[in-house]
Amino acid sequence: MTITRDDLIDFIYDEVRMLDEGRYDEWLELWLPDGHYWMPLDWKQEDPLHVTSLLYEDLFMLKLRVERLNGARTFSQKPKSRCHHVIQRPFVDDMDEAAGRFVTNTNMHYVETRLDDQFLLALTATHELKLVDGKLRIANKRVDLLNSDAAFGNIQLLP
Repeated sequence: MTITRDDLIDFIYDEVRMLDEGRYDEWLELWLPDGHYWMPLDWKQEDPLHVTSLLYEDLFMLKLRVERLNGARTFSQKPKSRCHHVIQRPFVDDMDEAAGRFVTNTNMHYVETRLDDQFLLALTATHELKLVDGKLRIANKRVDLLNSDAAFGNIQLLP
């Protein structure tokens, strides 16, 4: 199967739409079993393992997060948090069709709200995608917050 730039860009748009619409189980299906979601604490941080991060979650932790968000007895999420992504057209930084590996880079504004609380994050999301059995899957996602060194409250959902 040949992957085009438009396929990669559409994948990113589809992913954020799933998150905005709360389709978290569908979103989890986009991930490879050994994938990681990383939100560095420091600007241009290189190491997710030996330096503190805001988030560094494997698929197990992402599933726990989704289970909590979907849970009927998650009283801290009554009413549930909601989010909205406003994204620029993603850049395709790498297309290695022979290896089935692709990298995109997307600037976005992310808004999360619950009750009277609302906050905005400006960020860049870097996706490492792999082609597996004819489908694009997320191998790694890195979310660099523009103000990563600021104090944050609870980020309930995922930018």
